[in-house]
Amino acid sequence: MDILPAIDIKDGRAVRLYQGDYNQVTLFPDSVGEMGRRWQAEGAGWLHVVDLDGARQGQPVNTALILELRQALTLRIEVGGGLRTWADIATLLDAGVDRVVLGTAALEDPALLERVLARDLAALVVTLDARDGIVATAGWLQSSGQRAEAVAAALAERGVRLFSHTDIASDGALRGPNYAALASVQAALAAYGQDPADIPPQLIAAGGVSTAAQVRRLRRMGLAGAIIGRALYTGAITLAEALHAAEPQPEEPADD
Repeated sequence: MDILPAIDIKDGRAVRLYQGDYNQVTLFPDSVGEMGRRWQAEGAGWLHVVDLDGARQGQPVNTALILELRQALTLRIEVGGGLRTWADIATLLDAGVDRVVLGTAALEDPALLERVLARDLAALVVTLDARDGIVATAGWLQSSGQRAEAVAAALAERGVRLFSHTDIASDGALRGPNYAALASVQAALAAYGQDPADIPPQLIAAGGVSTAAQVRRLRRMGLAGAIIGRALYTGAITLAEALHAAEPQPEEPADD
């Protein structure tokens, strides 16, 4: 299972929001570049980067900074936030960004979704960020009115094979993931990829992950990865602990 340290960017700074609230912002002293180099040095294989300004404005704002980060690092990077046009997506992919993360656009622009899938199926993650089970859009500021399970199933039918899910109430709260919500989305995806020639859809957890036991439980659930933000920055869990818990061990404790 992959561990993806999160770097959220607002006004050119690395920040964390509490439950997606732009009025509850924690600033971190290190620059975005310093954060990226830190996680790479500590062994991360992936970074999850979000342009929060872009998510709020509906178009990328911090692309230049993100591309500087891409050039400075050798690990893999996925980027989301305000990606609503092919030009903006192609700019990132052409510059070596490994995956783009679509939320609003995946729901509202079928043609754009098809174009990304046609370029590279593995270069797309669709994020299902939900408040009380309902997918939120526009930087979590609007409601789609659709349940995460229904959206997951519809998009899997169209060929999407990698999803992430955030329970917004858990994000930044260090209370642990919403396992029931994750399991429900997994169940909705289970019908797809059954043909041996097809790729089964996979799910990445985000929001609330803060202990090694939680990482182990997510791994045992069969998740493809876990995005960890605030818990890494506060020291609630170290990246080394998370990476270790993401790998099966000969003898390990039972789930907490």
